Amino acid sequence: MKIKSLIAAVLLALAGCASNTEKEQGGSGAYLDDAGITAEVKAMIFNQTGIKALNVTVTTENRVVQLTGTVKSRAEMQKVVEAARRVERVKSVKNELKVQP
Repeated sequence: MKIKSLIAAVLLALAGCASNTEKEQGGSGAYLDDAGITAEVKAMIFNQTGIKALNVTVTTENRVVQLTGTVKSRAEMQKVVEAARRVERVKSVKNELKVQP
């Protein structure tokens, strides 16, 4: 039950985190889809990797997920990237994560 509440909270909180480009162009369907993908990716990273990726930022534009921020190791980076790729609607993942032990 806590995970469902967490996912719902993340979806609501991140509704404004998708690309503004889609919003500006009036593509609210794509904008909401990108926001949903962002929320799903964050939930997948948290739930599947066990990593508390507090220093990882997830943004989505046209179903392309961009990961930025820092992780503690290359192994952690790989887990985060793979988790993002497992989200069904993700077209591709741009990994700009940096390792900072």
